[in-house]
Amino acid sequence: MTDDTTRRAVLAGALAAGVGGLSLSSARDLLESFAPLSGTAWDAADRELSETVESPYGAATIRIDGDGVPHVGADDEAAAYFAVGYVQAFDRLFQLDLQRRVMRGELSAVVGSATLQSDEFHVAMDFASAAEATWDVASETSVGPLVEAYADGVDAAIEREQLPLEFELLGYEPEPWTPVDTMLMEKQISWTLTGNFGELRRALVADRLGDDTVGELYPDRMDHDVPILRDAGAGDGPPDRDGSRRTAVDPALTGWLSQFESPPGIGSNSWVVAGEYTSSGTPIVANDPHLSLSTPPVWYEQHVETAETAVRGVTFPGVPFVIIGANERGAWGFTNVGADVLDCYTYEIDADGERYRYRGEWREFETETCEIVVAGGENRTTTVRKSVHGPVIEREGQTIGVAWTGLTATRTTEAIHEYGRSDGLEDVLEATRQFDLPTQNLVYADADGRTLYYATGKLPIRTVDGDPVSGDRLFDGSAGEGEWDGFTPYGESSWEGFVPFEEKPHAIDPDYVATANQRVVDDPDHYVGVDYAPPYRGTRIYDVLDERARSGEPMDPDFHRDLQRDVRDERAVRLVPELLEAVAADPETSEDLADAVDALEAWDYRMDRASRGALVFARWMAHFRRAILEPTFEEADLDESYYPNDWVLATLPADSRFFADCSREETMVAALREATAEIDDEDWERYGDWNTTGAIAHPLGGEAPFLDYDEVPADGSSATVDNYRVADAVGSSWRMVVQPGEDASAILPGGNSGDYFSPHYDDQFRRWVDGEYRSMDRTLEGDVAVRFAEGSR
Repeated sequence: MTDDTTRRAVLAGALAAGVGGLSLSSARDLLESFAPLSGTAWDAADRELSETVESPYGAATIRIDGDGVPHVGADDEAAAYFAVGYVQAFDRLFQLDLQRRVMRGELSAVVGSATLQSDEFHVAMDFASAAEATWDVASETSVGPLVEAYADGVDAAIEREQLPLEFELLGYEPEPWTPVDTMLMEKQISWTLTGNFGELRRALVADRLGDDTVGELYPDRMDHDVPILRDAGAGDGPPDRDGSRRTAVDPALTGWLSQFESPPGIGSNSWVVAGEYTSSGTPIVANDPHLSLSTPPVWYEQHVETAETAVRGVTFPGVPFVIIGANERGAWGFTNVGADVLDCYTYEIDADGERYRYRGEWREFETETCEIVVAGGENRTTTVRKSVHGPVIEREGQTIGVAWTGLTATRTTEAIHEYGRSDGLEDVLEATRQFDLPTQNLVYADADGRTLYYATGKLPIRTVDGDPVSGDRLFDGSAGEGEWDGFTPYGESSWEGFVPFEEKPHAIDPDYVATANQRVVDDPDHYVGVDYAPPYRGTRIYDVLDERARSGEPMDPDFHRDLQRDVRDERAVRLVPELLEAVAADPETSEDLADAVDALEAWDYRMDRASRGALVFARWMAHFRRAILEPTFEEADLDESYYPNDWVLATLPADSRFFADCSREETMVAALREATAEIDDEDWERYGDWNTTGAIAHPLGGEAPFLDYDEVPADGSSATVDNYRVADAVGSSWRMVVQPGEDASAILPGGNSGDYFSPHYDDQFRRWVDGEYRSMDRTLEGDVAVRFAEGSR
């Protein structure tokens, strides 16, 4: 669907069917809070940007290109970012408000009790106070006036423009946007990437299955030879993990917290290649961050040109500045490090629950009573408690304290702004010093031929009895274990107890570096973390880069675009030959497996939507995983969210305890038989029959499915460079290839507009599915859509 007439027809059909006709899912509790679907919904069908807008910050223009990307031009930066706020609000206002409500714990006020637990968690973590502390610092810097101008632009659009359809459906109006809300968006994406309670989950598994099983299923280090920095010299190495000191937390608390941590499998690809490998001699940056895919996309594309710079790329709605992108001199991108920047603490608490013991003294918890508003229900009163470490989370009589690097004043917004204004590698290095969170793998290249890799973000150094320790366990908060020197929750931190900037993993002017969330370096000087991705994507990227480098052929932009679309699954390369051998050796093999065997034997290991072999492998992998792990985990009352990654699964030895009742080979063959039966029952013929985009949804799509994008067959898997994970709708949320000053192309998985009636609501979706790209041109051409004229403040 790409035109207004079709969209109006769909909405008309939905309205004619009534509220019941919209509910195609079981989530009726959200639907009940929809405003009556009356003629007011049509108000949103005729939204158009005002042609002239008064701005208290001065003159600016917005041109909208054929892909819905706004090109903002102004002499003054504040005027430009007022315009950016205005156009972001017009295109993505519901997304801005929804994210803000989630982080503030105010979602139930508009959708009812269905989101009450989410609100309770976010209120308890008090992300809003951390955003306020961040704004207190940022407001005194050069970005302060720009963030204020952006917020004023958002508010001007709220006041002047017709609200999007979602506000009509839910029957409410958004509150004014503030600079603190923008800081809150920094916390939101940082939490999405680093908010991980893995130590609680591992402690629970150890309690149920034993330390030996944890060591087997969740190794400190996966046995592969493809770290990001392959040639880095060995350091002293991080402290060893002491599994014997784990303390399990009640499963009710662990399970509850797991609902709100980083989505599973969040990751990304990026690489930077020096100019010696390209035809023109200019280096290239490629980046495709893998985040939750949604309608509209998580990223918003914009181009901002001022007297200081011309920068184009993507940002998160609610953030003024381009986060991933390029200016006239350089290009930069990010992937997640997987660093451990969250710790949990247990306490000795008195009988009244009002005090906790800390370093030999009793201290009162810092408390605050908060009311959570619930639309159509009874408001919930909750008490927020904090310790010296940070928020204290309580559930089912269990209590833990949480320290997270985002719960203090951070300077990442300043760093991002400076990237856009940078004039070379030294500027980028200086800006990176201010990049406090999230922990990211930065890749950079510029027109001068410089290249850079740097691990960003603050990395805590923990100690127990004066000795450095790893952070993937529970600490005794009452004893003062594992504390972060220089960290002040909800205030301004000095960070003196964290890894110094110069000691973080990095490489200046490397030939080429590839990141795919694998471990950063084999022997880091300091503990970074243990939650790295399996090496499948990293292996494939480095294999392709190495082969091309040896060939002497240039790695020009087309080569990098092809690599981003690569769908060879390295899991299959390892496992399919073993599976076929097991089938051939099984005397019980019957004709029911013949077609599956033929498909696998003829297969090229590519997860292509038209492939039969890819379908057989994908469904076999699911049944193989379940056959190995489900009996043990189910007996321990642990669901599949506790399963280890596929690298661990693929490398389990034949004498593992998980093959005690059925050999590895027998398990493989049995899983293939189950997969074949499932494929027949579902009448699937090819991979794309199962691997579709149906999981990509609008927040209200369950109740109003016309808001979702079309469901179409897709390529890729969780282990391919062209990444798509149908089970949880995670994948390439932005693909970008930039040769600074020469060639730049990109694509979004949907459209740049969040307005259902806009032609740019989904105009990039099919192109994204098919692996197409479009230009990232940085020119201010075309007709002016909005002209901002000088107005009063």
